[in-house]
Amino acid sequence: MNTVQCDPIEKKPFFHVRPGALALSFGMLGCDLHCGYCQNWVSSQALRDTRSAIDFTRAQPEQIVDAALRHGADAVVSTYNEPLITAEWAVEVFRRARQAGLLTGFVSNGNATPEVLRYLRPWLDLYKVDLKSFDDRRYRELGGRLGPILDSIQQIHEMGFWLEIVTLIVSGFNDSLAELEAMAKFIAGVSADIPWHVTAFHPDYKMISPGDTSAKTLLRAVEIGRAAGLKFVYAGNLPSEVGGCEDTCCPACDATLIRRRGFRILENRMSDDAACPECGVRIPGVWIRPTLANVADPQRN
Repeated sequence: MNTVQCDPIEKKPFFHVRPGALALSFGMLGCDLHCGYCQNWVSSQALRDTRSAIDFTRAQPEQIVDAALRHGADAVVSTYNEPLITAEWAVEVFRRARQAGLLTGFVSNGNATPEVLRYLRPWLDLYKVDLKSFDDRRYRELGGRLGPILDSIQQIHEMGFWLEIVTLIVSGFNDSLAELEAMAKFIAGVSADIPWHVTAFHPDYKMISPGDTSAKTLLRAVEIGRAAGLKFVYAGNLPSEVGGCEDTCCPACDATLIRRRGFRILENRMSDDAACPECGVRIPGVWIRPTLANVADPQRN
């Protein structure tokens, strides 16, 4: 265990999960990819980059869950490294988290097999996937392949995990009009209800030559997502610079339901039954904290 931290759940980012709730994040070491712009490289690349001098502490699953409860968190999330390579450890934490009435989540590159998804499904509620590109050549530069990521996204949705997708927009890497359109059309083809977060890059780790992603670039990606039929497209990492693209709006009447600035909830107008107060349309997501009654059956959807 190298990191345990309590953050707003919006930081993961999960925008359709318990707005304003806290999530206790825990991380291990290692990743199957080697992205040159990784912002968590000290932990994710610790097993292959000698510059990472990170230390770690032994912890038991119950200690992590106890920390989440002490901080008033509604969820525990495996992140900071690639949680798929430490899935057995995460499940041990999630078993106890479920017993305590907590949500469970992965922040992952999505390079999953059907077998590991079936293993995780009884214990995992929330799944955030980084869709890094729609070009197999780019994925191979990072150490992976595009096909398995797309297959996993489809399977994650079909298996009933709550899924949100993030694409870090990097100039000259994945920001072409054709690539963004292809990503948006693919996601919409899986489900128009999947939130797509397009987020701003800043130079980090080994990738220091592209400049920071502009608000104009993010807003263009938002429009591409909406044109493809996605109902919920968010611009991230540039708080207050992207207009209302941090907010959740009703896809039927366009009423603003949740106003945000960065990771802060400024207003939440959703009704208790997760519906728009103006037109009554239900908004997809995980809006209530699980109770001990509905965590007793680990096969629930």
